[in-house]
Amino acid sequence: MGRSRGHGSRDKNKASLPQVPKNMKSDGQDVEFSKEMADGADLEALARANAANQRVQNRSKK
Repeated sequence: MGRSRGHGSRDKNKASLPQVPKNMKSDGQDVEFSKEMADGADLEALARANAANQRVQNRSKK
């Protein structure tokens, strides 16, 4: 039955899940990247990532 009948949500565990501390979170960027050691696939991935970042920035400016 729905909540209008006095029943709560099925999952009571949602509010008690642990949170990740800020010092354990990462921004998803590789800090130890070296262009001298990169191969063709790495350079292509870097170019694609830069292009995707430009698309996101252009979309948010509008």
